[in-house]
Amino acid sequence: MTISGQNATRHDDPLIESGEAFRRLGGLQGAKRERFDVIVIGGGQAGLSVGYHLRKRGLRFLILDGSDRIGDAWRKRWDSLRLFTPAKLDGLAGMKFPAAPDYFPTKDEMADYLEAYAARFQLPVQTRSRVDRLFRRDGVFVVKTGDRELTADQVVVAMASYQERQVPAFARELRPDIVQLHSSEYRQPGQLRPSAVLIAGADNSGAEIAAELARGHRVLLIGRPTGEVPFRIAGWVARKLLVRFLLRVIFHRVLTVKTPMGRKARPKFTTRGTPLIRVKSRDLAAAGVERIARITGARDGLPVTEDGRVLEVGNVVWSTGFHPGFSWIDLPLPRSADGHGEPVHDGGLVPAAPGLYFVGLHFLYAVSSTMIHGVGRDAERIASAVQARHAASARG
Repeated sequence: MTISGQNATRHDDPLIESGEAFRRLGGLQGAKRERFDVIVIGGGQAGLSVGYHLRKRGLRFLILDGSDRIGDAWRKRWDSLRLFTPAKLDGLAGMKFPAAPDYFPTKDEMADYLEAYAARFQLPVQTRSRVDRLFRRDGVFVVKTGDRELTADQVVVAMASYQERQVPAFARELRPDIVQLHSSEYRQPGQLRPSAVLIAGADNSGAEIAAELARGHRVLLIGRPTGEVPFRIAGWVARKLLVRFLLRVIFHRVLTVKTPMGRKARPKFTTRGTPLIRVKSRDLAAAGVERIARITGARDGLPVTEDGRVLEVGNVVWSTGFHPGFSWIDLPLPRSADGHGEPVHDGGLVPAAPGLYFVGLHFLYAVSSTMIHGVGRDAERIASAVQARHAASARG
């Protein structure tokens, strides 16, 4: 397998066909139910990181993922997307990202890397296995996927907080000839009509899509500013010093749930998003992107702002975020009071359901918890908690 990119190297390890490692461990042949020490739900960077550390600890586990291929969550993002983190910070435990340290990988290169990672460590990933329900029966966790039921002593939900798209209810009132896409559905400008574009949401995704579309469309942008990183991440000083300081010190060690500064900042990050990193406000202004007032509804099939302006647009890109999407967790878990609906946890451990854990959630432990270089630390910590509980249970 080759991961393309600047100074990329070839990976000579043979890829394991999706699910082959799982079948080598016994699979589900001849059985509708099988017991594992741990089931990991989600086969992205979070789930693979957890799997790596569980394998080191000798636990019998299975990783379930609903996609066709490992890495598909990255492959399905917009075509021009590049990571905000350089390659030197994009490798998971045990395997460096095969590119020059300061290179910013494409989304497809990241997807291929994750697939190669699962193959190198022979992680038991079962793809095309969307989980329909997680519940308890007789004190054991039961994971239902399709017509199968798997049981486990412990479960790690290794998924980001970005599972169900959120769009305002009045989106249904817009004219049928207006192209509407959620930012997760946007791939490239050819999807849109040759007319004005409204982008709802000024987070990193909204800003990057706005900058791309401004090359050929009139772009209107709404959304509360999230702040921005005060330097160019591709600049020499940033590449050699500032990016590492921001990501590995500020986002990774300072802004955590264990520091007063981190606890104070956490609500802002979870409700307003991460500051703009690559595309800045001045870049959008220079590209001709027009900032407008908040949209409050529709009139005659067109969006209307809070100051009464009717927007003549032919396209709308909703960069309006996600709901965590954990309705399939059929357990009596308290939910966060911030309106996002995430289960209450303590750094990924769930007090209301001992043996249940989360990895990959927004600001799970630190700002870096959803970033490649941060998810590994959370995964190792949760794997240690899983091992400790497993050992205690074995002792009786």
